[in-house]
Parts: sequence; structure tokens; C-alpha cells
Amino acid sequence: MKKTPMTVAGAEKLKVELQRLKTAERPRIIQAIAEARSHGDLSENAEYHAAKEQQGFVEGRIAELELKIATAQIIDPKTVNANGRVVFGATLSLKDEQARLEVTYQIVGDHEADIALGMISISSPIARALIGKELGDVVEVQVPGGVRSYEILEIRYV
Repeated sequence: MKKTPMTVAGAEKLKVELQRLKTAERPRIIQAIAEARSHGDLSENAEYHAAKEQQGFVEGRIAELELKIATAQIIDPKTVNANGRVVFGATLSLKDEQARLEVTYQIVGDHEADIALGMISISSPIARALIGKELGDVVEVQVPGGVRSYEILEIRYV
């Protein structure tokens, strides 16, 4: 099975969601199905069909989370000896030379990426271009809007 990189925080977030689904959502839906069943004819029981649909969604999400956790290669950036290079999990301060502004990104796994939170996927063009670079390097990245240049101002392993 192919391992996918994930940060410690990302793995913990998935484990918390999985625990909530198993201990809170699943029992709640089972109770809703039992209650809807007690109302009689299931063929015309909208509550029963809605609860069964919810059950299918929750069970699918549980299976998805279990697979993500099972195939995760959890990497703690604090323990990686990167010698000042950009690696998976690193948090970077970059200067966008075209827009003349500073941006901060953390390189995370595909399942964790959220650009609104400054978390970019390891497989994104920006992350791929930055991996292995050092403080002060200027990196040119082909993005959908054209070529962007980023100067690495700071590299943190948190």
C-alpha cells in the first residue's frame, strides 16, 4: 500500500474526527433508525430513509478516514534533520516578488492542504519547486497565472 506523507497535526485532526464519528454520530444515527422503525411502514417513512442515508454517509467517511490513517506516513518536522533546507512539514516565509508581499506557507500532505490557512500540498507546483531549497534562494514557479518568483525569507520546522 502506498504511504502518503502527513504531518502530526494532520493525523491528529483525522483521528479526532474518526473518534467523533464512531462515538457520537454512529450511535445517534442508530438511535434515529430505531426510532423511525418504530413508527411503522418503512416504505413511506421519510425519517427512516433520511437516517439510513446519513448512516451511509457516516460509514463511508469512517472507512475513508481509517484508510487515510492506515496509509499515512506521519512526519514530525521538528525531528527532521533538514540542515536548513525546505522539506515536508516546513513552514516558510516567502516574498512574492511580483506582488511585493510576504506570504507564509506550510508544506503538508495532500489531505491536509488548505490555502486559506496557509497550508499547501506537497504535490502543488509551489511546494515541488521549493523542496530542497535554502534560505535566501529565489525560486521561479509556473502557476496557472504565469511564472511567479518567491524569495525564501525564513524556514521553520514547527
